[in-house]
Amino acid sequence: VSDASGYSMIALLHTGAAKFPQNLLSRARQSVSPLLLAGVLKGYSSIVSRKLASHGFGASMAAMSSFPPQRYHYFLVLDFEATCDKPQIHPQEIIEFPILKLNGRTMEIESTFHMYVQPVVHPQLTPFCTELTGIIQGMVDGQPSLQQVLERVDEWMAKEGLLDPSVKSIFVTCGDWDLKVMLPGQCQYLGLPVADYFKQWINLKKAYSFAMGSWPKNGLLDMNKGLNLQHIGRPHSGIDDCKNIANIMKTLAHRGFIFKQTSKPF
Repeated sequence: VSDASGYSMIALLHTGAAKFPQNLLSRARQSVSPLLLAGVLKGYSSIVSRKLASHGFGASMAAMSSFPPQRYHYFLVLDFEATCDKPQIHPQEIIEFPILKLNGRTMEIESTFHMYVQPVVHPQLTPFCTELTGIIQGMVDGQPSLQQVLERVDEWMAKEGLLDPSVKSIFVTCGDWDLKVMLPGQCQYLGLPVADYFKQWINLKKAYSFAMGSWPKNGLLDMNKGLNLQHIGRPHSGIDDCKNIANIMKTLAHRGFIFKQTSKPF
């Protein structure tokens, strides 16, 4: 629909009133039928939704507005599995290194990092370790060392835009052990530096206790039970534990909980 000035009335409505004289906007509204106008506005809304989706903001406007915004753009869900036995062996070594990148607006998983790691001090897994974690010897034999895996984590972080200073992200673990004890302890033993992004995190057990008013003594099992969630996969599988953590976080977020850092600065 055009007038003598050459302006397309539909283009006028799509572009927005702010860019055009008020007399032209008035003529556009008079020239376009109510049904056509409704169709144009619906199409514009669809374009906005697709634009948001193309920038990684997920499924729909309704889904994003169903819970309050978080303080972080991304949550990095992490859960190590390590060599173990009864009595405990020393030093323990990380053998599974999974991370899920969780969008802070939609609470959906956007990307996954998952590698197995070859232990060097105790290269042979114990029967207890395999029974507990489900990780067999063939899954770690010939895999990269911890140093190599940490280098690949850094590459993945860069590829995902997580090293950009304007992007706020934080790791999330079920307890403090992973980033307070396990990773810094093994890095110290091997003489490796610990990246700064591993030095702050959210302990999901603390977050859950703040949200629900009770401490989850049995970790993920208690949190799933308290939120009426089905447990995903097998307990003590690193990648499955990460999926459970992500599911619990999404549920708490939809209930209005805002996640905050729980670790103390190093």
